[in-house]
Amino acid sequence: MLGINGITVRLGGRAILDGATAALPPRSRVGLIGRNGAGKSTLMRVIAGMLDPDEGSADMPRGSRLGYIAQEAPGGIATPFETVLAADTERAALLAESEHCEDADRLGEIHERLNAIDAHAAPSRAARILVGLGFDEEMQHRSLESFSGGWRMRVALAALLFSAPDLLLLDEPSNHLDLEAVLWLEDFLKNYRATILVVSHERDFLNNVVDHILHLDRGKVTLYPGGYDAFERQRAERQAQLAAARDKQMAQREKLQAFADRWRAKASKAKQAQSRLKALARMAPIAELVDDPSLSFGFPNPQELRPPLVTLDMASVGYGEAPVLSRLNLRLDPDDRVALLGRNGNGKTTLARLLAAQLPPMEGGVAVSSKLKVGYFTQYQVEELDGADTPFQHMARLMTGATPAAVRSQLGRFGFSGDKAMTEVRKLSGGERARLALALITRDAPHMLILDEPTNHLDVDAREALVQALNEYSGAVVVVSHDRHMLELVADRLVLVDGGTATEFDGSLDDYTAFVLAKDSGADKTQSKANRKDERRLAAAAREKGQALRSRAKKAEAETIRLSALRSDIDRAMFDPSSANRTLAGLTMSELMKRRADVERQLEAVEAEWLEASEALEDLAA
Repeated sequence: MLGINGITVRLGGRAILDGATAALPPRSRVGLIGRNGAGKSTLMRVIAGMLDPDEGSADMPRGSRLGYIAQEAPGGIATPFETVLAADTERAALLAESEHCEDADRLGEIHERLNAIDAHAAPSRAARILVGLGFDEEMQHRSLESFSGGWRMRVALAALLFSAPDLLLLDEPSNHLDLEAVLWLEDFLKNYRATILVVSHERDFLNNVVDHILHLDRGKVTLYPGGYDAFERQRAERQAQLAAARDKQMAQREKLQAFADRWRAKASKAKQAQSRLKALARMAPIAELVDDPSLSFGFPNPQELRPPLVTLDMASVGYGEAPVLSRLNLRLDPDDRVALLGRNGNGKTTLARLLAAQLPPMEGGVAVSSKLKVGYFTQYQVEELDGADTPFQHMARLMTGATPAAVRSQLGRFGFSGDKAMTEVRKLSGGERARLALALITRDAPHMLILDEPTNHLDVDAREALVQALNEYSGAVVVVSHDRHMLELVADRLVLVDGGTATEFDGSLDDYTAFVLAKDSGADKTQSKANRKDERRLAAAAREKGQALRSRAKKAEAETIRLSALRSDIDRAMFDPSSANRTLAGLTMSELMKRRADVERQLEAVEAEWLEASEALEDLAA
């Protein structure tokens, strides 16, 4: 159980979090979502103890272990395998002590504890996690300093998963992963036996992993049961209720104002008119849903070209003398929508750069339409934007000879209108910088867009807007992404980059997902076979000893979920009586408040019951 109790954090005089309050059910898998800049990472840092809130607190059961990835990637001469093993600090300390311990009794205690924590199986478990995140045998035993920052962040993730904390905090864990590693991570997290709080903007990932959504909006958090699709349905219903309530309130305000305007000058009605004006002043306005310009994407449609746009005929491409990809046979037409699949390091970016004419072919033929214009997006373009310049200055430099109106028109397609076009880039969010980079590469209406991980800095709503814009764009699209939802809605051809070449994948994205998971399962099978007998024996012993305690904890957990849902129903009924369910319909405000207080008392008792049972289980395990 994680309690978020009235957390307020102010930065620069603005409340990023404003009394955020929620109770996460025990062993729940919760997706923390919200718009870019809403404060998700701030809340995670408060929970992790890395940031002190101005008010409130984040509370966990006594003795719980928390795991969170630091912003800095690990480095040095240690290998990924050694780094992951070292994350189990108790095992590492016991092994180190055993090497120098001369006390026979203490040595016996050490080995007894090592057996209890299944220390002998740790190397195979560490290897399985690293393999799942894309590290083959050779990579596992190279020094960390030989890897890029993205791969070292994968090592940090592997170490965190290996340490198996009671509360696992993950802040956009898929940003440094390819689709194959994301699929493995989903499968791992679905079987994780403790509480998870994960920030993610990927709809499929949230639907497949989490059982609750914690929505952060305007400094407040609201907990919804179910995955992302369930949240969207509930949010749509809530927005419809708010819109109806606002319309009703506006009509009431107009009626009160009309009465006051008509009768305030007449002595006999002045008192009633004054009363209406006071009622107007006390009436808290219901906020109107705001149209967010960060959801604006508009790709200019190109002039038509005859097919094909690009043809590869037994082409090879690479760096230096050694080709990365060979025997490439591929044709792209103006209406093609192609997704490049394959693990990172297999050559997807190399193929994208060949198609964008940033790399010449080493062998074979590459035929390109003479008038072809290509817009190529990479994360490097986002990182290399000049922070001191404005979007207008960036665009004006590239649109040589264009009028200011034409420059502003292109920026407006991507939500940079008015003062936003004159804001320094360093003051823009990651999502806004990504939109600016997309605006820059499409300034001359390219015939083909090549997008390498375009969604990394975009929240869920912005990704939906990007998908819609790509589907309205009339040119060809080649995309590299680990966001399955985007690939499913945009791509109609799948090209697998693997084994030093690229071939059409004959099947759907679901077929590819099954193919990847089946391959990973086969790789794990040999490693896990030796430990299966011990695992069954230990699991049987644990079931016998802890059955009564687990039953007690499970019953308390179910009651916690029921009471939390009832409390949410009461809160909705207090806000909008028309939304009250059959049980609460007709109750007065004071009755609802009394009922809510009763539910709060019951929740405290049930949570205490769960905590007592959980601590007893921990003592039994120790």
